[in-house]
Amino acid sequence: MRTQVEKGRLFRELHQRPGILILPNPWDAGTAKLLASVGFEALATTSLGMSNALGRVDGEGSVSRAELLENCRAIAEATDLPVNADLENGYADDPREAATILRDAAEMGVVGGSIEDWSGERIYDFHHAVERVAAGVEMARRLPVPFTFVARAENLIRGRPDLDDTIKRLQAFEKAGADVLYAPGAHARGDIEAIVSAVAPKPVNVLMSANTGLRLSDLAELGVRRVSVGSSLARTAWGGFMRAARLMAEEGSFAGLDGSAPFAELNGFFSEDLPQRSR
Repeated sequence: MRTQVEKGRLFRELHQRPGILILPNPWDAGTAKLLASVGFEALATTSLGMSNALGRVDGEGSVSRAELLENCRAIAEATDLPVNADLENGYADDPREAATILRDAAEMGVVGGSIEDWSGERIYDFHHAVERVAAGVEMARRLPVPFTFVARAENLIRGRPDLDDTIKRLQAFEKAGADVLYAPGAHARGDIEAIVSAVAPKPVNVLMSANTGLRLSDLAELGVRRVSVGSSLARTAWGGFMRAARLMAEEGSFAGLDGSAPFAELNGFFSEDLPQRSR
């Protein structure tokens, strides 16, 4: 297994090389191992996947800070891949208090993490948001392991379709020292291209939360350096689960079980002596 320092260095290198880094989003140790077996080079956590697996709604403080950090630990320890953590808004409004979650997440084994400019009820005002990013950058630089800090501008995904303000924030976050810029909710080609151009050459993460018709090659042409899928894999799994369950409950049919992973194959993924094809 790689050490955490090695994971941190590798994660930085994956952002600096040519091409796009794909970060699929597991929600527990099992899904992390499955994704590693497919050949992905790094992973990222998902708040909705974790919350729903606990039987709770995403957001609104339904998952405690301690529970989020424990999820980080479980996923980071599951494979030798670098892990980026969705750290919500740091569970605090105050910049320095919010930044402490980066330290605590690093202690759980992750080597990257994002903090939102969203309080759970509102978008933080511009100057407050920049102060929070600056505090996050300061904390990340003090950590004993290489840590990639991601600054998120939440406008587009929170019902505030203000691209100009989003770009203004991302540019300010870049100047404050953030390693990666992220505006979830940017799906249109023109919006993505505008964001990438505005902060170049800083890496931009694009969230592909649905099949929009854009392929990885399209995103590469737009200059995107990193792609994550957020809750999409979790929602895909839940969707198949519910379709199969409804067919049994409503029609007495087991047709929804077609295409399920064979028992031996699935069990084999979790064998301790199974070599990781991603290494």
